[in-house]
Amino acid sequence: MGRGMGRWRPPRPRGSRYITPEGARRMREEVKHLWEVERPRVTNAVSEAAKLGDRSENADYIYGKKRLREIDSRVRFLTKRLEEITVVDRAPDEREKVFFGAWVSLEDDEGNTVTYRIVGPDEFDVKQGLISMDSPVARRLLGRRLDDEVDLKTGEEWITYYVVEIRYED
Repeated sequence: MGRGMGRWRPPRPRGSRYITPEGARRMREEVKHLWEVERPRVTNAVSEAAKLGDRSENADYIYGKKRLREIDSRVRFLTKRLEEITVVDRAPDEREKVFFGAWVSLEDDEGNTVTYRIVGPDEFDVKQGLISMDSPVARRLLGRRLDDEVDLKTGEEWITYYVVEIRYED
């Protein structure tokens, strides 16, 4: 077995290439923060640690070099991704249908409601109700209209929800 074989990971499938203006702005802000704040701070810490002598046993130096590689890798990824994604900055003409960027409110038979926003794979955050357009839930919602029924699997069971609101402005 060759050196480094244990680290091989299959390439992640490329997500859809759409993003909301907010998602794109957050990505650009992350690049700016990593490059202008985080990287100079870590570079400074590494150079201070390097002055202390034996680098092979210097945890601050070793950690700092590792962190620089992580920062550079993340900046490269974000920069490349920002070049290949499309910012969707206008609502669709057919606003009574669920498309990318929509906030969709669903209600079950007991009156429990849940709201999701369908966003790009680079910006999903389930805790905030932001779900990737590539997710099973979003795929079931896309194309639906007001009052449509949609069955969603939550845990082990399927629950029937009704689309009670579709909106495109926050």
